[in-house]
Amino acid sequence: MSDPMPFTPVDILLVEDNLGDAILVREALAEYKIRNSLHHVQDGEQAMDFLYRRGDHAEAPTPGLIFLDLNLPRKDGREVLMEVKSDPELRQIPVVVFTSSAAETDIVRSYGLHANCYVTKPLDLEQFMRVVQSIENFWLHIVRLPGV
Repeated sequence: MSDPMPFTPVDILLVEDNLGDAILVREALAEYKIRNSLHHVQDGEQAMDFLYRRGDHAEAPTPGLIFLDLNLPRKDGREVLMEVKSDPELRQIPVVVFTSSAAETDIVRSYGLHANCYVTKPLDLEQFMRVVQSIENFWLHIVRLPGV
């Protein structure tokens, strides 16, 4: 089956403090061999610096999609989500909460802060890879994103 819409590469911001999980996300996205650019930061403060183009991230592109872990050092993922969705310039960026927490309180709070979806990281490696690829397929091939 052919893709009805031409594919435009998208900048993806991965906010993840676990280096192993960040490597797995990068590998899962690379399997599609599509020219998406994955930008990785390890905490919430770096995420906001990237999004606001501050400091080392002065030349950062505006991402078309954010993968956001909740349990981050320095600035929690919930705080990042609240700040992103409160900013008129950033709120249109889809935020996929991608976290190890399956707690109902985290799910409810994330949607209350306007997360676009909530995905619990699978523990099984093969399932982890499939889930990341499914997220990419949905957000970058099926739905239409603003400015893309």
